[in-house]
Amino acid sequence: MSCDPVRLEIFNNLYQFIAEQMGIVLQNTATSVNIKERLDFSCAIFDRDGLLVANAPHIPVHLGSMSASVISLITDLRDTIKPGNVYLSNNPYNGGTHLPDTTVITPVFRKDIAKPVFFVASRGHQADIGGITPGSMPPNSKNIAEEGILFDNFLLVDSGKFKEEAVRNKLTNSSYPARNPDQNIADFQAQIAANNRGVNELLDIVDRYGLNTVTTYMQYVQDNAETAVKGAIASLKDGEFSCTMDNGATIKVKITIDRQNLQATIDFTGTSSQLNNNFNAPTAVCQAAILYVFRTLVRDNIPLNAGCLKPLKIIIPPGSMLDPSYPAAVVAGNVETSQNITDCLYGALGVMAASQGTMNNFAFGNDKYQYYETICGGSGAGKNFNGTDAVQTQMTNSLLTDPEILELRFPVLLEEFSIRQNSGGRGLNHGGNGVVRKIRFREEMTAGILSNRRRVLPFGLIEGQPGKPGNNYIKRSNNTIEKLDSQAIVKMYSGDTFVIETPGGGAYGAEENTN
Repeated sequence: MSCDPVRLEIFNNLYQFIAEQMGIVLQNTATSVNIKERLDFSCAIFDRDGLLVANAPHIPVHLGSMSASVISLITDLRDTIKPGNVYLSNNPYNGGTHLPDTTVITPVFRKDIAKPVFFVASRGHQADIGGITPGSMPPNSKNIAEEGILFDNFLLVDSGKFKEEAVRNKLTNSSYPARNPDQNIADFQAQIAANNRGVNELLDIVDRYGLNTVTTYMQYVQDNAETAVKGAIASLKDGEFSCTMDNGATIKVKITIDRQNLQATIDFTGTSSQLNNNFNAPTAVCQAAILYVFRTLVRDNIPLNAGCLKPLKIIIPPGSMLDPSYPAAVVAGNVETSQNITDCLYGALGVMAASQGTMNNFAFGNDKYQYYETICGGSGAGKNFNGTDAVQTQMTNSLLTDPEILELRFPVLLEEFSIRQNSGGRGLNHGGNGVVRKIRFREEMTAGILSNRRRVLPFGLIEGQPGKPGNNYIKRSNNTIEKLDSQAIVKMYSGDTFVIETPGGGAYGAEENTN
């Protein structure tokens, strides 16, 4: 079957539409603030081999890594995958990102065909999945057990029957059990419902166009993405860059462009070895960052999919912080290290100065309440554009909970949420400004901040000035100030205020002399 450009565009949009419909169902049926309000979730469809075909414009670090989870399921379970079964996984060493990000995978079967013809999956950030701190984002975890409960291709639905008792036992029988298993189960069921929408929509288009046409155009959509990325590679130059994080770990990358074959080699040799903290990033996270960066270099309107990776050769040194082994802690690798991988890649390509380089992960709670959010900051400037103020940058794309919902669902008050003026770097094109966020507590709770770029400044490019680093501190009810480091766990009492000032983005080019 030859590729018809008109049909290619139709299927391009059809596949993305299905993922978007899945997302709408997930948002409408979820229980947690994390998924329902902050939209910290992603939905996508995959071909029979588990390769990403299309996604909704959700969370980049989810979308670029989910394929590894689907492929892991296919590899591990093979012929035991049957109609009516649904699987749950958050294993960071097997395609996952970190434990709060749980992936529900549903195989799509067609009558008279023994093996799945497609897969659909949804990944949602659970408000709490256990671990040593409420919100399951412990700043000081040293191993994976301290970060929560691990599911590895867990049979969530068996022949159409939801295995609630088995799931509940898994959530509660742990050294660090989940604090709200009812909410976990409700969100898992919402993910199942979202996947069911995807299954039904895919089967509908198979009925309309035929299985051969639908599967063939899945390949064409990936081939088109490959061609588009090759076109972007043609205009790139060799480069190398390194980023040092607040904890001293270094990410180093060298990008070599093969113009004759329109391929790029991305080599992370020289990156720090596996760490004894939680900034190790699973290989799926590193792949997601690469996929995101090279997709953003393409001007055409193509879905982010597996085809974007075909012209890329990725070298990740075994034993490095980008290839951690069990039981390494990884909770910050997904949210913090991923941001620095992205900045490092843009720096090596000379495309864009550093963005804030952190998600400013803020979590608080107790046995009754658990809450987690990422906080926006400044984006970096490029050759033809300024950075943007107060925006979620690079590997995240979630919302912040509306103040009314936040204060209704949790015993806190949002005292201030404002732009942090003059925090972006100055230059020919200036970096975006960060924000100031102040949350006052009305009850005693444990709070944690997991952040970066509090010591190391977001870099500028081509003589552009760096952005200002972030700042974390507590204003106690008696007006005393307690300075906090990049990572901290603290006890908050009624009347205490937690203050987070997020970094600005770096500038691009030297500032013009107006004298």
